[in-house]
Amino acid sequence: MGSTSRSHGSRLEQKASALLDSAVGVGDMVLLEPLTEETFIHNLRQRFEHDNVYTYIGSVVISLNPYKPLPIYSPQNVEEYRNRNFYELTPHIFATADEAYRSLRDQDRDQCILITGESGAGKTEASKLVMSYVAAVCSKGAEVNQVKEQLLQSNPVLEAFGNAKTIRNNNSSRFGKYMDIEFDFKGDPLGGVITNYVLEKSRVVNQARGEHNFHIFYQLLAGGSNSLLAELQLDRETSAYAFLRQGQGTRVESVDDAKNFHVTQRAMEVIGFSTTEVRSVLELVAMVLNLGNFTFRDVSRTNGMDECRLTSTKGLQEVCSLLGLNEDVLEKALTSRTVEAKMEKVCTTLHVAQAHYARDALCKNLYSRLFTWLVGRINESIKVKSKLRKKVMGVLDIYGFEIFEENSFEQFIINYCNEKLQQVFIELTLKEEQEEYVREAVKWIHIDYFNNAVICELIENPQTGILAMLDEECLRPGAVSDTTFLEKLNAVCSGHPHFESRMGRDARFLNDTSLPRDSFRIQHYAGRVTYRVEGFMDKNNNLLYRDITQAMWAASHPLVRSIFPEGCPQRVSFKRPPTAASQLKTSVAWLMRNLLAKNPNYIRCIKPNDKQAKEVFQEQLVLHQVRYLGLLENVRVRRAGFAFRQQYGPCLQRYKMLCPLTWPHWDGEPRAGVAVLLTELGISKEEYAFGVSKIFIKNPRTLFYLEQARKQRMQELATLIQKTFRGWATKRHFQCMRHSQVVIARFFKGYYRRKQYQETRAAILLLQSCLRGWKARKLLKDLKLQKLQHEAATIISAHWRGYQARKLLKNMKLQKRRHKASTVISAYWRGYQAREELRRLKEEERRRRAVAVIWAYWRGMKVRQEYRKYFRANAGKTIYDFVIISITRRYLLRLRDNLPSSSPIERKWSAYPYLFLEEAHLQLKNLHHLWRCKVLRATFDDGRKAIYDEKLCASELFYNKKALYPLTVSQPFQGDYVDINNNPKLSKLFDLLQEPRLFSDVVYKINRANGKRSTRVAVLTAKQLILADSKSGQVKTQLSLSDVGGLSLSPLSDGLIGVHIKENIAAGWKGDFLINCNHVIELVTKMHRAIQASGDQPPPLQLANEFPVQFGGEEVVVRFHQATQRNGTLPACRKKSQLLEVSV
Repeated sequence: MGSTSRSHGSRLEQKASALLDSAVGVGDMVLLEPLTEETFIHNLRQRFEHDNVYTYIGSVVISLNPYKPLPIYSPQNVEEYRNRNFYELTPHIFATADEAYRSLRDQDRDQCILITGESGAGKTEASKLVMSYVAAVCSKGAEVNQVKEQLLQSNPVLEAFGNAKTIRNNNSSRFGKYMDIEFDFKGDPLGGVITNYVLEKSRVVNQARGEHNFHIFYQLLAGGSNSLLAELQLDRETSAYAFLRQGQGTRVESVDDAKNFHVTQRAMEVIGFSTTEVRSVLELVAMVLNLGNFTFRDVSRTNGMDECRLTSTKGLQEVCSLLGLNEDVLEKALTSRTVEAKMEKVCTTLHVAQAHYARDALCKNLYSRLFTWLVGRINESIKVKSKLRKKVMGVLDIYGFEIFEENSFEQFIINYCNEKLQQVFIELTLKEEQEEYVREAVKWIHIDYFNNAVICELIENPQTGILAMLDEECLRPGAVSDTTFLEKLNAVCSGHPHFESRMGRDARFLNDTSLPRDSFRIQHYAGRVTYRVEGFMDKNNNLLYRDITQAMWAASHPLVRSIFPEGCPQRVSFKRPPTAASQLKTSVAWLMRNLLAKNPNYIRCIKPNDKQAKEVFQEQLVLHQVRYLGLLENVRVRRAGFAFRQQYGPCLQRYKMLCPLTWPHWDGEPRAGVAVLLTELGISKEEYAFGVSKIFIKNPRTLFYLEQARKQRMQELATLIQKTFRGWATKRHFQCMRHSQVVIARFFKGYYRRKQYQETRAAILLLQSCLRGWKARKLLKDLKLQKLQHEAATIISAHWRGYQARKLLKNMKLQKRRHKASTVISAYWRGYQAREELRRLKEEERRRRAVAVIWAYWRGMKVRQEYRKYFRANAGKTIYDFVIISITRRYLLRLRDNLPSSSPIERKWSAYPYLFLEEAHLQLKNLHHLWRCKVLRATFDDGRKAIYDEKLCASELFYNKKALYPLTVSQPFQGDYVDINNNPKLSKLFDLLQEPRLFSDVVYKINRANGKRSTRVAVLTAKQLILADSKSGQVKTQLSLSDVGGLSLSPLSDGLIGVHIKENIAAGWKGDFLINCNHVIELVTKMHRAIQASGDQPPPLQLANEFPVQFGGEEVVVRFHQATQRNGTLPACRKKSQLLEVSV
């Protein structure tokens, strides 16, 4: 699209136009005035000398190769051009990339970026800049970043295998590359697809003077390690290989092959190549180098037929070791050929020239198929995995137009591709311009231009085209050669205005010595190119002997077998493979359809000189490129109707200061504002036209007039702004000075008053101190006088008080003696009175009791006399028994109503009311408890009885003896604590046991030598204790319970247990065992019950902080102590000579 379509997504309010404000030349050639070849070249040169290497022709970018790094591709430059209007900033390749990306993201329009130009014009670098910009402006994220990195890292790999140094370019692309980058609806890259076109595989075996082979050969020899080169059977010197000596090209100083080799390896890793795949690729590269050193010698035969053999078998051994192929098979494939005809096979030998041809064909096919496999492998990594709808941006980086001293089949197909691209450029440029004028409803004048369709027709016509005749000659039976092909061309094409040959019917070229007889010339859009027909037939046939393909299939190298599938005997086909010309036409036709289906963006690359030197501008070379690229015609087409166009909003924003009606603000529609502006400026209506959304200016002089008026008005506005600002600044300065003076005066007055106050205060303080001193001295004098008087009075008072005290003491002693005497007398008197009173009271009590007894007996006598007739003689005992029974009955009924719960642990019991019931009360309480226990036991099954028996046994063994015991009371004994599901070997161990397991757990056996722990699985049965390895299940110790002589534990909360072995036992020659178990209470209890159940006497159980054990005939004392800090849950054991300390 043109500049109009590009500005659809731009900001309506842009501050300035960098194209018009540029101080170096003209940023857009459409605005160049006057437009001639001289002014065009002068403008390019002027901008090139100031490092402005980008210039616009409308939406087309002209890129001059500076041959030096420029500081215009930094991340800051990326952010500067991001989401900006195409014409808002200075011309840049980032502007084209941003416009294409935003059109794809915001308008859902598939884009393609066409990068064309001669070899060495910077096309490859331009494509990398476009891809890096798109990657930089996309959103961030782990998955998105990985996709972007893979897309970017495909460039180093393809450059290493597909680029080479030529006489015009140190990094020339020797293949065509078209990459479709696919995006999702948000504009994030999803992946891509790379299509390659016609690799120049002849460069593998032959290079022109001053040129190099493909980069990867030099990178491998320079960057590969010594071990890698030795494994690949390679020498580091390039002179050792025939394929690298032919061009005699000097080393490029600015290129570090070793560094680039590591970059290539890193890129292959990022893309996703495995280590095996990278190694296989390098092995194929080494094969090609070693195959190039194969030479052949003639061998005479008695039958007179030609035959040859390899001069040396050393290289054959190296290649076959890499291929995994028998040496005889490869040598036979290179020196003989099998021909099949009418169900017969005939094996013929090859002479030296034919053997060299077979070797070169194998090398070319190996490398070209390896390159095709690389492209396919990269596509596998970067292809889009999902099937969602995708947006596509294509980037075309194809070889530039080439004119050498000797041009062959490769240059012919390269220039044909460039002819097709030029045709697309011309058609789409004109079509784009027409669509824009139609869309904006603006009339324009048609401009004639050169259409290269006639040249494309000469080459690709299906009946009379050069490619069609080349295929026809290759398929024709009989004697065919390059000469017969040229004769056919002369017969068919000699009348074409763009075809020249000395053997044709045109007499003008019969004596043209610049045109050899074995050549023909085509007048391309870029100039006249002479092609030698030598090799056209062989290169177009692209034949490889079937013996070689079958030999490659027989190799054990997996990559070689995969790229030669036709060598498989089951896939033998006698169908002739397609020619290179037919493949090229099909690929170019697909490419053209693909490009025409997308919105194009053009980057026309121009090289300023042939020396690849910086700051050198050769006008004739640039003029030649400008002519054949049709850049002047493009400018004329662009200016045919109107030279400049811009949306109404930005145009009004830029020029509104030229009219008082639109300055400073315009409240109406932008189009009306632009109309008022142009009318007020007096511009003729023939100089502009109104479109639907833009204003079109016909003559660049009108635009320059507007710019000149704007600059003058901007100066006036700047002067006004400066005047206003300076007045405001001066007023601000005066106000600041006045404020400063007030502040200074305020601070000075404050300082002066503070100083005056401090002086007055100092004088007052001095007077106060003097007055206070005088008062203090006077007070001190009075105080001293008072002190003397007080001391005198104190002495007098003391003497007086002493006299009074002594006198009082004397009186008190006298009174005390008198009081003591009276007290003694009083005490004796009171004692006498008390004794007399006591004697009286006792007498009265005796008399009262005597009266009571006499009264009781008298009443009893009266009662007996009165009721004797009603009772028998033993009635008293009966009444007594009745009373006792009544009291007992009431007691039992009350006890029945207040019985406690049926739980055996309930201790509540009512009190007894009478003393004679105490013994019965206790007996009833005991009987009730026994009854509750019996009721509870009746509810137990055999399992629970066994559990409670074990718990009872544990209580008898450890109650109030070990600190760990209370923690285990509430935990039932499970017996089995080993998970056999995670260890099938332990399952096998358990299956081998003939007795049921009573207990199994993971324990830690203490080493007798150093006190370290070893993990074991302890298994207790009714007769033995087994210790096995926790991983393998192998039995380490098997101890009969009858051999256990005793068990020792500490009273602390640890799980350590000492197992003492009886003397004179075979299992006890190593001594006793120390085991740490997390369920030590359960283990000891079950072991005790198992020994008791077998009828033996249970071993003695010792609980002490220190006990001896026997280790290998030595007695070691195990001593426990409570640690202040614990390191883990297990006790720490440390052995010192005959002492084993255990920290709990």
